[in-house]
Amino acid sequence: MSADEGRERDRVRLMADLLRGGATLTDLSCPVCASPIFRLRSGELWCAQCQKKVVVVKEEEEVKEFEISSTLSQAESIILTKIWGINERLKIEESLEEIQKLSLVMSTLLDNLERIRRIGKMKK
Repeated sequence: MSADEGRERDRVRLMADLLRGGATLTDLSCPVCASPIFRLRSGELWCAQCQKKVVVVKEEEEVKEFEISSTLSQAESIILTKIWGINERLKIEESLEEIQKLSLVMSTLLDNLERIRRIGKMKK
């Protein structure tokens, strides 16, 4: 069996697994790889080939709204990761000067997180 045949067999297996798991085949195709798109039980659209969620937008305004929402979500995730890291450092830090620096950064991150969440609520 050639490498191409092996990849095709894997692709078909992934699609069959989605169907067995309750997904349904849609009439849409992936804008990246042109593979069929499946609707998962959760309602999300999924490309078996790319192994990624697919978002369908119909108008330019929807594209902008999605991009803004996605960017805010990514920023929130990054800030939460940074807050967690600083929190872990604060647990073991003994230098008062370093604790003050970390606390200042933590405060700034929390302020930014609050702003991001406020903007996200305004967009909804």
